[in-house]
Amino acid sequence: MLAFFVGIATIGNSQTNVDPARKQAIDSLALEKVKDLSKYISIIGNKETQFSEANRVMDRAEELFAPGSEMGVSSLNREEITYYKVREYFERLSALNYDKVTIKWYDIHYVSDLEKQPDGTYVGVITVYQRFEGSSNDGLTYKDTTKKDITIYVKKKETQIAGRIIEFWDVMLGDIRVTETTA
Repeated sequence: MLAFFVGIATIGNSQTNVDPARKQAIDSLALEKVKDLSKYISIIGNKETQFSEANRVMDRAEELFAPGSEMGVSSLNREEITYYKVREYFERLSALNYDKVTIKWYDIHYVSDLEKQPDGTYVGVITVYQRFEGSSNDGLTYKDTTKKDITIYVKKKETQIAGRIIEFWDVMLGDIRVTETTA
């Protein structure tokens, strides 16, 4: 079982107008979205996942992200890091030329406190480690561990329920930047 550690650091009354009970709810939501993304990436990358199921999961995974977000891809075989729009990343992941793909995330934690932006959105960074293993029936194997920084956006939103305006905090994932790739 993967271990997940996440918290929205220092989002308390001193910085945000968020009471401690709300902070705990925001922490839970951020944790849930990161867990969901990890699960979705594993399903999309799994060669046994049916095409229709992979597409359904890609749709769900895209909903976790702010519009225009990008995901970084690296390899031990090249120095440059390539960034793709979220949907293109998922499509490329699904089409990888391996017979078996295993992707696991671990050691997920905040590396920066949330900072309030002029528009009222709070921005922070979560670091994750991703272990990728791909193998082919002909014996070809590739493995790497990538350290990635995920931008997190926390914003107060409104919805109308039974004629009443209800405010709530929402967490969206942003760009996922590669910071290190090792064997």
